[in-house]
Amino acid sequence: MRVSRQEAEANRERVVKVASALDRKHGFDGIGVADIMKKAGLTHGGFYGHFGSKDDLAAEALTCALRGSDSWISASEKGGLESAVRNYLTPEHRDDRAKGCIFAAVGSDMVRQPRTVRHAFTEGFRATIDKLVRMVPGRSAEARREQALATMAALVGALILSRAVDDSELSDQILEASAKTFGRPQV
Repeated sequence: MRVSRQEAEANRERVVKVASALDRKHGFDGIGVADIMKKAGLTHGGFYGHFGSKDDLAAEALTCALRGSDSWISASEKGGLESAVRNYLTPEHRDDRAKGCIFAAVGSDMVRQPRTVRHAFTEGFRATIDKLVRMVPGRSAEARREQALATMAALVGALILSRAVDDSELSDQILEASAKTFGRPQV
């Protein structure tokens, strides 16, 4: 049965959104094409009608994930850097990898990904840093950018560690200590 162009576009979008969540939850290599397609409600055979390869889907899914992954910055514009840090380092964010920060979810996988996927990751990271720079106080653009880079690296690291430990109290302490430390502007 042939589908309309609109249906095909909707199917492709659904596959990308599903892959975006599953990649964050399981990692790029932790989920196969058949599982992605099944979760999207489509057959495995239809995959190559939409994408040239799993890597093509991974790059597009990563770009999709990046569109909403910096909502913690947007939600914090009035509250500044401290508010942004607090919005990022929450137990809810820690506990929901499928909807959380793509940098923390798949950052360590990037070194093993093809250039197209790494490029999408890099461009998304640059865009996030550019938004974060506007929240960082400082005299020079160079100093603000440096602090934004260091803050983002610390936030991602704190989120990864809070997810990695098997002690919920320690996990909460990582989030809280990091929020206190990195939410303060370094002047």
